Amino acid sequence: MKYAIIGAAGQVGQEFQKCLPEDCVIALTHEGIDIANGDAVCDRLAQVEADVIVNLAAYHDVNGCEEDGRKAFDVNALGALHVARAAKSQGAKVVFFSSDYVFGEQHDRSTPYLESDLVGPVNVYGASKSAGEQLVRLATDDHLVVRSSSLFGVVTSRKGWTFPEMILSRAESGDPLRVVNDQIMSPTYTLDLVQAVISLVEAGHVGTYHLTNGDGCTWYDFATSTLAIAGVDYPIEPVDSSAFPGKARRPAYSRMDSERLHGENVPQMRHWREALEAYLIEKGVVKAS
Repeated sequence: MKYAIIGAAGQVGQEFQKCLPEDCVIALTHEGIDIANGDAVCDRLAQVEADVIVNLAAYHDVNGCEEDGRKAFDVNALGALHVARAAKSQGAKVVFFSSDYVFGEQHDRSTPYLESDLVGPVNVYGASKSAGEQLVRLATDDHLVVRSSSLFGVVTSRKGWTFPEMILSRAESGDPLRVVNDQIMSPTYTLDLVQAVISLVEAGHVGTYHLTNGDGCTWYDFATSTLAIAGVDYPIEPVDSSAFPGKARRPAYSRMDSERLHGENVPQMRHWREALEAYLIEKGVVKAS
């Protein structure tokens, strides 16, 4: 089975390339395909003859999306439509990566969002991703819409660091650490995420799935657990999100769980603390026991 990975140079794109045999991957970077250009997408994807087209291309800058909503929707919504239509035209499955930020409108939420819950974004990025989901569903039945959250992995994004890596680096440097303690999310190890997606694809599943590591936490909990597992004794000050103002509003609660994975022949994703320890071992920060 051939996978065309759009956004192959990114964090999750590189993880796909680690998890799949080299001869099964067609890596497409931003320079190789502009998903905002519908004609270019059709022409380029017609050349690769893939069985599965994984769309990881996105405008991720949440504050930037507030400033340039046109770009957010051109890439995250219309771009998703272009890729899905191209996939259908050549009989390929499309995998569209979405976000926990399609939720957040329920201010008093205290239970995880499931696939059957109605979306309710609180910022432009979330709205553009929600629109992209719906356009993919309308374009082709052979789709996977994958909602994930708060990614971390050995391969970094364009930022050059992941959240646990940043916490460890600042502790090592002796910098003050202040971390948000009023936003609850579901940390997700990119290795576990990609392996789950591949399992779903190979089992022939379609539809929308929440793929995150088990349970949820605040960013403060995530930071303190990182230092504890790494054996680093360093103070972290818990603060409200108001300490880090930005143009985009962030969900106070966006923890997700899956009602679709239970009972299906797909491995369940482990607890986020277990995944965090595995990540720190893979990074060489912690020795395997």
